[in-house]
Amino acid sequence: MPFKIIASQCTSCSACEPLCPNVAISEKRGNFVIEAAKCSECVGHFDEPQCAAACPVDNTCVVDRALPRYQAPV
Repeated sequence: MPFKIIASQCTSCSACEPLCPNVAISEKRGNFVIEAAKCSECVGHFDEPQCAAACPVDNTCVVDRALPRYQAPV
């Protein structure tokens, strides 16, 4: 499941954007968003999702349970 950013909690600090190994995070209308198709949950890059680790607001970068879990290519 890719991550998503809860817009109402995003402070637009940009801490997450440069840390994303897949360049899946961008700014849209003053808030940051994660492009689900690019999000790999940092699998193969880091032990934990960098957006969630860097975000200063708890529970702002969260798993998007509406979408399927990321499957690493074999």
